[in-house]
Amino acid sequence: MRVLIYHNDADNWRTILSERLSGVEFITAAASGNPQADYLVAWKPPASVFDEQTGLKGIVNLGAGVDALLQNPSLPRDIPIVKLRDAGMGELIGDYARYGVMHFQRDFDRYRDQQRQRQWQPVSVVDKADWGVGVLGLGAIGTRVAQMLAADGYPVHGWSRSPKQLEGITCHHGDAGLDALLGQVMTLITLLPDTPATRHLINRETLAKLPAGASLVNPGRGSVIDERALIEALGEGDDDRQSGGHLRGAILDAFPVEPLADDSPLWRHPRILITPHIAGPTPLGAAADQVAEALKAMSEGKPVEAIDPDAGY
Repeated sequence: MRVLIYHNDADNWRTILSERLSGVEFITAAASGNPQADYLVAWKPPASVFDEQTGLKGIVNLGAGVDALLQNPSLPRDIPIVKLRDAGMGELIGDYARYGVMHFQRDFDRYRDQQRQRQWQPVSVVDKADWGVGVLGLGAIGTRVAQMLAADGYPVHGWSRSPKQLEGITCHHGDAGLDALLGQVMTLITLLPDTPATRHLINRETLAKLPAGASLVNPGRGSVIDERALIEALGEGDDDRQSGGHLRGAILDAFPVEPLADDSPLWRHPRILITPHIAGPTPLGAAADQVAEALKAMSEGKPVEAIDPDAGY
């Protein structure tokens, strides 16, 4: 079996996968004159990889998001594509989400503003039981995040396209379910994939359905959020929260175009906290275990949990 690795850290991936799969020839895209590979292990490969590699039997996507891969015009449409599912990212993204919820529930945004103004003014704490949290997207990572927040004592509402049942989580689905969720949560967390159905799902209409003073945390895909609508919902970019908009604040980790452009108004808004797509870095060990398992299963003709290209995840 020959496996082509396309990644900016391909040599490291080759080393760690070689430790898990003996008798496999791993080659990297950096090598010239590569022979035909049986499988591709990659993150955002260019069209040229597929133009050159015409005999691929399967692909392993080195991340949970497959939107860039599915948008590749040269992607073969008749082979299985396996993506990383959690692989340790759920715990990390869960920590990010927990911080985001607590940032607003415990008023750290307000205390940050008070520090700038040299004010000393304690704020009454809202009980966790009175701070509903919504998690949009109940895949492997979304489920893990929802469970972590529920274990912390927050009432958690989850939303998915189709019905789901999760212990300790109030699950919603469909358009009516989304409306029901939005009206009950003080922090909304987006962990949806990038698909035609989810793009700008968080828009002027959906943001208006959140309670006044609610907050948004996005460790998921940037395309889910209409950035102009978000800025409108937050109000003008000043430091006076009394003249702010419907929303209290937002913590954003992912954007449609990255890095975020220097002239983006998101940088300057005092109610937005920006992080550079660091919510869920892939732990190599756990990810390599999944990659090795998928390659072994595909090479042996065993069923794999492949994505649905039409659904986008």
